Amino acid sequence: MFEFDQYLGFLSFLTILTIGFWLMIFLLAFVIPYWLVGAFREYLKYGRSAEKVKELNK
Repeated sequence: MFEFDQYLGFLSFLTILTIGFWLMIFLLAFVIPYWLVGAFREYLKYGRSAEKVKELNK
């Protein structure tokens, strides 16, 4: 059926595929929403202060 080197190749393929799958789930579930929420909060925080600076300079 399988020789030993084919078996190791198949296991390494499954390992890489599984790592990629869980990495994609982690990125989509935690990292990207964290980044977007942080960017939105920073925009709200510094966007308002930038508007105040523009008003003071007029």
